[in-house]
Amino acid sequence: MNVASLNFQHWRGYLELMRPANIVTAWADILVGFAASGSGVIFAQLLNGQATATSLIPLAWLLLATTGLYGGGIVFNDVFDAELDQKERPSRPIPSGRVSRQNAALLGSILFAIAIVAAFQVSWLSVILALVITFAALLYDSLAKHHPFFGPLNMGLCRGSNLLLGVSAVPAIVWERWYLALIPVLYIAAITAISQGEVHGGKKITGIVAVLLIAIVLTAVVALGFFVEYSAYPKGVVVRGASPIGEDIATLPFAALLAVRILPNFIQAARDPVPEKIRNAVKVGVLSLIILDATVAAGFAGLSYGLLVLILLPISMSFAKIFAVT
Repeated sequence: MNVASLNFQHWRGYLELMRPANIVTAWADILVGFAASGSGVIFAQLLNGQATATSLIPLAWLLLATTGLYGGGIVFNDVFDAELDQKERPSRPIPSGRVSRQNAALLGSILFAIAIVAAFQVSWLSVILALVITFAALLYDSLAKHHPFFGPLNMGLCRGSNLLLGVSAVPAIVWERWYLALIPVLYIAAITAISQGEVHGGKKITGIVAVLLIAIVLTAVVALGFFVEYSAYPKGVVVRGASPIGEDIATLPFAALLAVRILPNFIQAARDPVPEKIRNAVKVGVLSLIILDATVAAGFAGLSYGLLVLILLPISMSFAKIFAVT
């Protein structure tokens, strides 16, 4: 093996620790939060010459922040699990020796620091949310993930707070749209619950609970239009050539795609909770976060914006073919 090959394996180890496919799903959280804040209209305004690219600078900072937060959280997950992975998953970067535990901890710390600095460029509320996510991620990695109830809840809170981080592009709106965080909380809780059987297999009751949680999420995203005034265009904002009609209807095709993609896998894992089926359900569930986000985003910012979020799915799936998701 030559030096170039060794360097490639070295850097690949760091990328594996960060789970690139998963980070892309975190971008989708930010985009749906950005839409819920009323800022999704900026994309339509850009096309019509009513806004400039500088209007998207807060979004760029928030995307960088979530990259650091998710990357840092997932890296520290492997740092805390180093001994366990030595027995159960020896091919992972730390137990395989491609990345030292100390260097992994340093990488995770740098990623968290980048996230907090990036959030500071947007608002103080963004910084507070970034700090909350950092603390919640470390709590999950070190303690909570070993608890059958608090582990899934903890991870769900991380993703729910990440969505609110996107909303913090307009800080005042966070207090109006806080309830949106409940959707990823339930969704991620379902994935985290069923993922506890990835290595040794799970329990049927856990799979059934996970399927019920997914069913609740699907019902919630469809019902959201009946309880929330979906609007792609905030009051007082006029976008030339755009129609603000039917944002609630725009969610339906995305919701149908979400149901078709995740329900069969979760039902199979619930019926026969063997490691292979559970890992497949978890992988599909994580990547389908993008579809969930596209569903809600379409409600707040229209069909085109939902499709913009959905574009992240093939990107994430491409990374998933190269780097591990679970």
